[in-house]
Amino acid sequence: MVIDASTIRNRLLKLMPADTLERLLPHLRPAVMLSGMTIDHIDGPITQMYFINRGLVSLVKVMRDGRTVEVGAVGIEGVTDPTALFGIDEAIVETMVQIPGDAFRIDRRILVEEMATDPALSRVMQQYTRFAIGQFAQTAACNRLHTLEERCCRWILTGQYCAGSDTFNLTHEFLGMMLGGPRSSVSLTAKVLQRAGCIDYVRGRLTVLDRDALESLACECYFETRNAIAVLYGADDSSQLIASI
Repeated sequence: MVIDASTIRNRLLKLMPADTLERLLPHLRPAVMLSGMTIDHIDGPITQMYFINRGLVSLVKVMRDGRTVEVGAVGIEGVTDPTALFGIDEAIVETMVQIPGDAFRIDRRILVEEMATDPALSRVMQQYTRFAIGQFAQTAACNRLHTLEERCCRWILTGQYCAGSDTFNLTHEFLGMMLGGPRSSVSLTAKVLQRAGCIDYVRGRLTVLDRDALESLACECYFETRNAIAVLYGADDSSQLIASI
């Protein structure tokens, strides 16, 4: 069954010319994304690519001792593993669903073949890949230079939009994994934000109460990402397109 174009929220698919999207639609398949599900394993083959329609996928680096940290994220602005379109066959990070939702998956081989005959599609994917690599650099700087509270606020703002709701499921363990901090420190940071009236956080369910306050506490990377998305999509409402960490 061909996907109904009216159900598409993914910004990358919506950016494509109408004739390009029309050719891709028969190859897109709906996919449910469950919390904690691994889409790609490190060093594993990349056979499918996921255009996120709702939810958030984290790109995670796993260290030898088992510690993890998020090095990037994909939400409704993008697609998983764009470097796979340019000759990189194996995943360089683990791709894990952080906020559940849904996506449209496509066979990587088909997308590569379509790019070879469609300059407009190739151009769109190249532009997105440049954006994605830039976000890797932004995240590396953020993890090194910004406080846990600043990064936590940025992540919560991202999660709010990707979930499509002010309320979404997120455990302290997962949040700590994404931020690369001990669970105790992440829990303390969440309590500070809760006492300040920014969020409500009970039993792994987080609700954003004051978005403006979170924006005032978030690091500059939140706004850098917003600007980068505005450039990519030419959007005036870039604050509503944030879906990268």
